[in-house]
Amino acid sequence: MAYLRKLNNLIPICLTSHSVRFKHVQSLKLDKHIRPIDKVLIANRGEIACRVMRTAKKLGIRTVAVYSDADKHAMHVEMADEAFHIGPAPSSQSYLNAEKILEVAKKSSSQAIHPGYGFLSENVEFCEKCANSDVIFIGPPASAIRDMGIKSTSKAIMSEAGVPIVKGYHGEDQSIEKLQAEAKRIGFPLMIKAVRGGGGKGMRIAMNESEFLTQLESAKTESLKSFGDDNMLLEQYITDPRHVEVQVFADMYGNAVHLFERDCSVQRRHQKIIEEAPAPGLSEETRQALGAAAVRAARAVGYVGAGTVEFILHRTTHDFHFMEMNTRLQVEHPITEMITGTDLVEWQLRVAAGEPLPLSQEEIIRRGHAVECRIYAEEPDAGFLPRAGMLNRLVQPAPEEHVRVETGVREGQEVSVHYDPMIAKLVVWGKDRHQALAKTRRKLSEYQVAGLETNVNFLLRLSGDASFVAGDVHTAFIPQHRERLFPEPRLRPHTAVQAALAHLISSQSETSANDSWKGINVSPSAWRPNYNLEKTVHLKFGERDVRVQVQYLDTPHSYNVRVDGGEWTRADVAVRREGDRDRLITKLGDHTSDVSVMTYADEVHVYDENGQTVLRLPRPKYQIESEAAGGAAGNASSPTPGILEKILVNKGDKVEKGQPLFVVIAMKMEYVVRSPREGVVADVAPYKQGDAIGKGTQIVILAEEKEK
Repeated sequence: MAYLRKLNNLIPICLTSHSVRFKHVQSLKLDKHIRPIDKVLIANRGEIACRVMRTAKKLGIRTVAVYSDADKHAMHVEMADEAFHIGPAPSSQSYLNAEKILEVAKKSSSQAIHPGYGFLSENVEFCEKCANSDVIFIGPPASAIRDMGIKSTSKAIMSEAGVPIVKGYHGEDQSIEKLQAEAKRIGFPLMIKAVRGGGGKGMRIAMNESEFLTQLESAKTESLKSFGDDNMLLEQYITDPRHVEVQVFADMYGNAVHLFERDCSVQRRHQKIIEEAPAPGLSEETRQALGAAAVRAARAVGYVGAGTVEFILHRTTHDFHFMEMNTRLQVEHPITEMITGTDLVEWQLRVAAGEPLPLSQEEIIRRGHAVECRIYAEEPDAGFLPRAGMLNRLVQPAPEEHVRVETGVREGQEVSVHYDPMIAKLVVWGKDRHQALAKTRRKLSEYQVAGLETNVNFLLRLSGDASFVAGDVHTAFIPQHRERLFPEPRLRPHTAVQAALAHLISSQSETSANDSWKGINVSPSAWRPNYNLEKTVHLKFGERDVRVQVQYLDTPHSYNVRVDGGEWTRADVAVRREGDRDRLITKLGDHTSDVSVMTYADEVHVYDENGQTVLRLPRPKYQIESEAAGGAAGNASSPTPGILEKILVNKGDKVEKGQPLFVVIAMKMEYVVRSPREGVVADVAPYKQGDAIGKGTQIVILAEEKEK
């Protein structure tokens, strides 16, 4: 095979306790493990499928994509050498259909399947089916997935291997009485976790004994739905710890290494949002201890391939305890690649084909600092609720040396309600943490998105927050610094002026760059002194009305402007086109600023170092009245597009404030919608389980009890 080394030059690697050293082992027969891979099927979608394809193509390996109804025009389908349809949009009928995927592997003559992350990547049965079908599963052996996938088993193995574990209960007796007794023994606060959990699902925190049964039932319900198993384990909840994980890699010859640690402490909904490598503020002694413990963990389960050992780290003492092992490639693997100069997908393909590890522990060098930001279609101000819909406008930072943009979507495509709402991963490297964070903020400010809300502005505030910059990170960082991270929205006068001028200029343009958004006409015709000597632009910023008056002057592209009846100020404007961005250079008094602008539908977007500011143009009165008539206050509507999982009440039922009314599944998350007030169910919308519903869809209509 093109990318395999000449085997007679390979020197097998033998592991000692804390490092790997080379030895000649005459008796070792490498040939029995070598299985050339010329074609690989990627059993996934989105950015990870595209990521795997890039490396496979670099190595001369042909790629096969699979896709659902929702993904027939997706980027990963277009990138692949071949693509096969495997079913409807719901992942249970497509990307989780193991039999169909194996059928495609055989049909396409693929020697191997790369599962990416999520979906089938940690599915023991799928791994075994691949082996039985003589297809290489690019991941660890089924035994390692099984042992690490069952958290109670993994804790026992880690304890025996000398890896520190946290105090808890991992037993088989799952009776409510036993779990209650163990909870009292461990003490509160207490973490309740699904034995087969992952991604924050089936995980709840009971702060005290009175909360325990409610949180236990909630965790069991979600776990059963997500994993088909409602067995739980209990662990002491370490308040505000750090979440530090170590990248490990092992081959078929007993060799294992670590590629240093990553810090993933800052999370929302128990899910990562920003990651960095290496972890800030750790001593070299702690780093070495983490790496050694992770390697022991990998060796204890006979690991092969890429894996991540996750630890809970005490904020002040830096004592650490094993949390779990993810037996797959992680979403955040690019930051490890950035600081080590490696390609972990290439390592996966080589190891799966039977090669020894490319490097020994001593040869893996850590350089600089890397940060990854996950760009999600979600609304941070609404509890980070995911959003589905069309990306009518998507401009991302241009990839360059030390800057990677990992994505699986493009402008004009849909973020589907059926899958994860991640749009992209922004990965940045710097010579140190300060430089990496500065560059991260610069690149975040280059994002332009319309049609869906994103977390870009939030990530800008987070990456620039004083405590984050100081490295004081922990899992409760977001709620602890909520006031700073969610400030009251403020509109600067010059931003209002820029939005008003962008609207006027684009309104006079004779062409538009796209059906969904308008570009600014840079020709002199954009300035029309006799079009109107004065215009007033009415805008809305949130609920605030903003009035910008604009007087046209005799000098082209010069105006007098004032905001909300304030003082008149001269504004000189220049417009230029940079690739797919419109730049507006505005001199307002003695202040000159250069920003990107875009008009989209009834909105004007201004992009500067603080991210995106959206101002809306007034809508017709009849449209506002129509929306207001859509439902009375207090009725229960879906907070997000999703799939209706169940309706918990019937017409005529009396309900209390806070009582669960219905459940929506959106982007792999469960949302329980509760009654906003006391009342009686006047009606229930004619939807049934499994129906797709939009954001704001009324499901339960309430009436006062006396009205009934």
